[in-house]
Amino acid sequence: MPAQKSTATSVFTAILGTLGFSAIAGVLVTVMVAPAIAVTGVTASNTVGIFNSLPEYIELDPGSQQNTIAVRNPAQPDAEAADAYITVATIYKQNREEKSLDEISDYLECAAIAGEDRRFYEHGGVDLPSLIRAALGTVTGDDGAGGASTLSMQTVRNILQQQALNDESKTDEEKQEAIASALDYSLDRKIKEMKLAIGLEKNYTKEEILQGYLNIAGFGGNTYGVQAAANQYFSVDAADVTIAQAASLIAIVQYPNLRDLSDPENYTANQERRDVVLTAMEDYGCITKAERDEALAIPVDETFVLPSPSSVGCRSASTGYGYVCDYALHVVDELTALGTTPEEREQAWDRGGYQLVLTIQPDLQAVAWNTVHQWAPSNETRFALGAVATSVGVGTGDILTMAQNKTFDDSLEPADPLTTNAVNLASDVAHGGSQGFQPGSTYKPYVLLAFLAAGHGVNESYNASIREVNQAEFADSCEPYIADDGTVLGPPWGGIYKFRNDSNESGSYNIVRGTAGSVNSIFIQMAKAVDQCEIRKLAESIGVHDAGGNELMTRPSCSIGGCENNIAPLTQAAAYAAIANQGVYCEPRMVAAVIDSAGTVLPGQPTLCGQSQVSPGVANTAAYAMAAVMGGTGSASNPNDGTPYIGKTGTTDESVHTWMVGSSTRVATAVWVGNITGKQAMRNVRVNGTSGGLLRHRIFRPIAQAIDSVYPGGGFPGPDPALLTGSPVEVPNVVGASLEQAKNAIELAELGFEHGGDVDSDLPAGVVASTDPAAGSGVPRGTTVRVYTSNGLAEPVPNVVGMDRNAARDTLEDADFDVDEVCVDDEDLGNPLPPPAVDEVTSQDPPGGTMRNPDTTTVTIRFYRPICP
Repeated sequence: MPAQKSTATSVFTAILGTLGFSAIAGVLVTVMVAPAIAVTGVTASNTVGIFNSLPEYIELDPGSQQNTIAVRNPAQPDAEAADAYITVATIYKQNREEKSLDEISDYLECAAIAGEDRRFYEHGGVDLPSLIRAALGTVTGDDGAGGASTLSMQTVRNILQQQALNDESKTDEEKQEAIASALDYSLDRKIKEMKLAIGLEKNYTKEEILQGYLNIAGFGGNTYGVQAAANQYFSVDAADVTIAQAASLIAIVQYPNLRDLSDPENYTANQERRDVVLTAMEDYGCITKAERDEALAIPVDETFVLPSPSSVGCRSASTGYGYVCDYALHVVDELTALGTTPEEREQAWDRGGYQLVLTIQPDLQAVAWNTVHQWAPSNETRFALGAVATSVGVGTGDILTMAQNKTFDDSLEPADPLTTNAVNLASDVAHGGSQGFQPGSTYKPYVLLAFLAAGHGVNESYNASIREVNQAEFADSCEPYIADDGTVLGPPWGGIYKFRNDSNESGSYNIVRGTAGSVNSIFIQMAKAVDQCEIRKLAESIGVHDAGGNELMTRPSCSIGGCENNIAPLTQAAAYAAIANQGVYCEPRMVAAVIDSAGTVLPGQPTLCGQSQVSPGVANTAAYAMAAVMGGTGSASNPNDGTPYIGKTGTTDESVHTWMVGSSTRVATAVWVGNITGKQAMRNVRVNGTSGGLLRHRIFRPIAQAIDSVYPGGGFPGPDPALLTGSPVEVPNVVGASLEQAKNAIELAELGFEHGGDVDSDLPAGVVASTDPAAGSGVPRGTTVRVYTSNGLAEPVPNVVGMDRNAARDTLEDADFDVDEVCVDDEDLGNPLPPPAVDEVTSQDPPGGTMRNPDTTTVTIRFYRPICP
């Protein structure tokens, strides 16, 4: 760079601007616009009036900056360290990255000054010699006379363009009009530009203006500033460009559409202007003739232009972070650090300069991404295979992983439509996701919560042999659902609903066993015992919602996940985390912090946790039942690493969708594997040698093991004792009733019936002689009562205690009982005082009065002797 900086000329010019711009306005107008006056009739005095009415000052505006999305570096505990964050995506409205002059090559500074404004350090914003030369060129038609715009004037023009682009109060049409006004070749625009340029020179140093120009100049398309341009066209930083590259970049600024290097058709025009800039750089004294000649010898072609791959947007995010990035962008309007309203936040984000620090744990994200892609390959061609794994922190709502088996690509024409898509299958529509998926049996825990909240207990039992129910018998206090055509869908619900158990289970199952085996019949009957609307309310209180924004349905089939409710995996993970957290629900959050351009750490999404309508006792008892799943249908997903888990599997009709959702006391994870579109039965297809129905377990288990190594969980609190039994049911007294009467009475009491066979009784043969549990006992609902019927052969055993042994024998034998005698002495009786009479019966078995069948009963009597032989 030449040594000259500010000179007396530039100082003098700035002073003139300070003392009174009107005094020199006439000179500027006369020189610059005399030809225009002749044509349009505009007078000099009118133009001076325009000068005086314009603002004096414009601020240097760097324009929109890049935003970045980052995750905490787990290997660096110091949040203040330079490597504390790992950038995973770059987002911008305009491709621009602010740099100081110290970070910009001297060649770029030289090329800008020599090529655009060689008297930059001599004038005060407006270069009078250039004005005169340009005016004469206008009169004579000399195209080589050069332009009159200084770097200061160009900077003003660029600022005005940026202000128009970033003015969110304007419509797109109004923005375009404002941009056109900033570029208009009219007399008014030129006068405004000159006055603002002089004001710029009064308020900023030459170095600040040059830095501002190099950071705001347009370089074609959406690229602004030399750093972005150097990276885009040559894959280098602005500090590292060569002489030829610097000149080629500055060659773009006058006519970006004709000279930018994104299109090979522009190479010739760029080289022509570049060579002019190179000669100007030598003339200016910042490069030698040899350096100029060497640069001139380099053609602008495919070997010279070395564009970097696109790094903007979520589709250019680091591997595994495309959908994470897209989710983060969908919550920008929630970040209070960016403004008080959603509109202000979006505007601030568009202006840029922010870094979003995510809650994602990078080591675990890598495991999740790799595991999902290992077991659910994105290039499956037989059907539209989809898979998702997402995890959230229990008690925080922090989203720790979010992976799916496709790669994010939101371009209009993706390079590989088979392996990419733009829909985040883990989230709901509001966060850029899908319409969700039928949850299958992973919806059953919400039925369990309502069942327990109604006072029932997990030791209650139901008959799994039941295969159909009358839907009209299901209580539902929710408002009726109205179809788009006006049809009332219900409630009330009607008709017979037929279903099956996945493994054809039958017989009595208590709630824990039914949950472990995911027995549909048990949960249908549990749902029948409660208000269907309460199931929905409790589910909603822990964040469960339809991914498409529709109201959750309460149709009885919903209790086993067989209705229209479609739920996103992230929603399921957060809901199960609430169950693991004793009913405290935390909203999922992705952005942990926001860092502004000054490095100030601002709050991200708040941690929003609160007690749901699910009480701690209900949640803990539900968890107790759900723990059995990890030894039942979910055993293949159990990490078996010392961290206890609760969970639930889910398979929809025809196995179109399969699920595994589970949680420790630290982290909850949801895995979905199924059809993005179509209805391929997952159980009927093998992927990489594994049954499609097992892929969810192959994905869940290693992810859970990796999570537990970072977030080891402890034991769950255990069930509420009151919710083990629930509200006890009293066993009815059916002694003396017929077997059929007893069965009806017991089942009416919602207890199970079982005939235990005949017992000895003096009651008429065939009637009920006794029950187990006994009449009047309080037992859990559904408990099986064994009923014993009388054989009619029992007689009362005579009471012979106190009688002489011989008389006792005669009495028992007269009643047709066989007798067995046993001698007992003082030692056997503990030396009683006074001792019994010799041969006195001291006890008998069975006792007197007991009903026994003489044909099958032997009565043992014990008689006294001081010393037995």
